[in-house]
Amino acid sequence: MDITCARAVITGGASGLGLGVAKYLISRGAQVSLLDIQDEAGRTAAASLGAAARYLRCDVTAESEVNTAMDAAASAMGGIDLLVNCAGIIGAGRVLGRHGPMAGDFFAKVVHINLIGTFLCDKAAAALMQRNVPNADGERGVIIHTSSVAAFEGQIGQAAYSATKAGIAGMTLPMAREFAAFGIRVVAIAPGIFHTPMVGGMTPEMQASLSSQIPFPARLGRPDEYARLVESIYEIAMLNGETIRLDGAIRMQPK
Repeated sequence: MDITCARAVITGGASGLGLGVAKYLISRGAQVSLLDIQDEAGRTAAASLGAAARYLRCDVTAESEVNTAMDAAASAMGGIDLLVNCAGIIGAGRVLGRHGPMAGDFFAKVVHINLIGTFLCDKAAAALMQRNVPNADGERGVIIHTSSVAAFEGQIGQAAYSATKAGIAGMTLPMAREFAAFGIRVVAIAPGIFHTPMVGGMTPEMQASLSSQIPFPARLGRPDEYARLVESIYEIAMLNGETIRLDGAIRMQPK
């Protein structure tokens, strides 16, 4: 698969890792469709990226919206052969918090956005990818999940978030095995601590504290580094069914 010819859908594409992926893919010659619920940011991002980009409003928890947005993206780009799932929320909170046990609705909301939202986008994109003309290897498309190091070393207060990211990692292999019949690969990336808008809003002291926990390089990850891994996954056909840590060798402590 050649990234310069990619027709990519990026969820959560209006900011953070999603926008970083969009910028990089555009620079490499790809087409991108940004799916998000941040209308102003999404339209601004698409306009700044030029004619090869478009913004489509999509709540990933709403199956009908996902299906409509995927169809619109495929129509605009002449098909879809790359999906990068970056939509998600942190959902921090203790199970037994200061003001009582965590509400079940809160836990369910995090699961619905992060895990079920990824699943809904996967199946909608795969249903379209299976119609693509295969390349010499028989490939028709690539689906990339965003897991997290929290899937493996969840910290106190990350029960909901870690559960969703572990679920995303867990469904990567069975999907890769199932979609192999259609020439569609599925790979997950588990980033460590990256410089996203959430981290950017922290104090310099807190950012420095986070950076110091990373063995090497002792700094926050950059969205373009995530994007370059997306490119490698897309172009290297043998990468399939795996969750790749992108974390500078960090292993998260309990808190």
